[in-house]
Amino acid sequence: MLEDVQGMVRLGLLLLAVVVLRKFIDWRRAAASVNNLPGFRTLFSDRFVWFPFRVDGISPGLQSEVNLYRKYKDFEEAGWDIMAGVSVLPSAEVTVFLADPVVVKDVIGARARFPKPMGPYKILLAFGPNLVASEGEEWKRQRKLVAPAFSEKNNKLVWDETVRIMEDLFDNVWGSKDTVEIDNITDLTVPITLLVIGVAGFGRRISWKDEAVAPDGHQMTFKQALHIVSRNLFLQLMFPRWLLRWGLPVMRNFYTASNELQFYMQEMIVARRTAEVKEERHDLFSSLLDANEGLAESGEKLTDDGLLGNVFIFMVAGYETSAHTLAYCFILLALYQEEQEKFYQSIKQVLSDGHTPTYEEFSTLSYSMAVFNETLRLFPPVITIPKQSAEDTSFTTTNAAGEKRTIPVPKGTYVTVHTPGLHNNSKYWEDPDAFKPARFLKDYPRDCFLPFSGGPRGCIGRGFSETESIAVLTLLIARYRVEVRPEPQFAGETFAQTRARLLKSKLSVTLYPQRAPLVFKRR
Repeated sequence: MLEDVQGMVRLGLLLLAVVVLRKFIDWRRAAASVNNLPGFRTLFSDRFVWFPFRVDGISPGLQSEVNLYRKYKDFEEAGWDIMAGVSVLPSAEVTVFLADPVVVKDVIGARARFPKPMGPYKILLAFGPNLVASEGEEWKRQRKLVAPAFSEKNNKLVWDETVRIMEDLFDNVWGSKDTVEIDNITDLTVPITLLVIGVAGFGRRISWKDEAVAPDGHQMTFKQALHIVSRNLFLQLMFPRWLLRWGLPVMRNFYTASNELQFYMQEMIVARRTAEVKEERHDLFSSLLDANEGLAESGEKLTDDGLLGNVFIFMVAGYETSAHTLAYCFILLALYQEEQEKFYQSIKQVLSDGHTPTYEEFSTLSYSMAVFNETLRLFPPVITIPKQSAEDTSFTTTNAAGEKRTIPVPKGTYVTVHTPGLHNNSKYWEDPDAFKPARFLKDYPRDCFLPFSGGPRGCIGRGFSETESIAVLTLLIARYRVEVRPEPQFAGETFAQTRARLLKSKLSVTLYPQRAPLVFKRR
């Protein structure tokens, strides 16, 4: 009996050794496929969500957050603006990371040669097919139907409604207060962008004091449901629906919120389709609905699921990206008072008589755009832009010494545009760690700046986000100075420690600061 057990143990160890050897051979073969390009050599890949931490030889960590803090450092250590991550599990595979603007431009411009792998985007199919989570012919069809919604008329609506919302904040919420303390800056920026997307996205004009109580037939307000879903969307990817319904409180809350959001969207669709009087409207939702029904005879139309899916994407991407970028803007302006003063003086120069800027004056607010762009350079909402090679190809890059290296890229290789590496590449950006908005007032390396991706798949809502954000930044800084709110427990901090604390970030759908208490003082 003992001999039988020992024999089974030996057999098991032999099989294990064979598996380990096979994995090792596959891993070596994968590294050789890219000519052993320096980079990460780990047990788990960066896509292995169950081990999100960075441990040398074990895992590079989830690239979304690691990349933000490491920025260009991993490329410096590798010695090239292209590096390779080679992992053992879940299977031996290679990811080629790019911080070379010449190669990046080629990759994002060649949609057919480098399509996006759809796996990471499954999370965005929660409410239906949509533009972001599509590829190939389906993407072309979606783009054709969706693009007309993002018009100049919509941008003007965004500006006008953002101004109205900010003036409502100043007059009816902050009122006569000379000092307004904010526990966390996202407590201010998230409601602003929620109100904007409510009216410019869906024709739901809401004031700061509306929607405190859920309407009849709903368990949550529209604002609550949208915020909970977008902040916890990763749960949709990690757990089945039945577990979300019966799991931990945070899971049940997300399940309820996602159902509520679908109910709200379905109600809006029914209300618009059955309205007796058809108004001319320029919000995104109405434009989508009009385009959908107007193209029905030609056979080119969004399905109801497709309409719902794109509405969802606009809601999440349209408010969260702007909310978080604005949060980073105010944190950086609070930290860098000299830069804030330059910004304020530029606003005074443009609005010398103190009038409220109109949409027609958008192009004159160049310093506002510079602050916005410099923030996006340091904190891009999209940390990695995933692609996959559809054919055998190669990349050629040059190191700091001027040496060239050609890297083979076999068909099927994951190719990731490393946005923080690109945005902080010291070959192209002077003093890349510094917050210097003025660098965007002159010629800058445009191929090294991809906060909204680029090429054919560049973000379709870029104009919406820029219009809203410039209005918010300009109006707030014109009236208030923003400062770091002092807290006794952090009284002995250095500037570097304060900066690191306020800019400590996490990732939901996009990147966001965890906690940044600020104070706004009337000028």
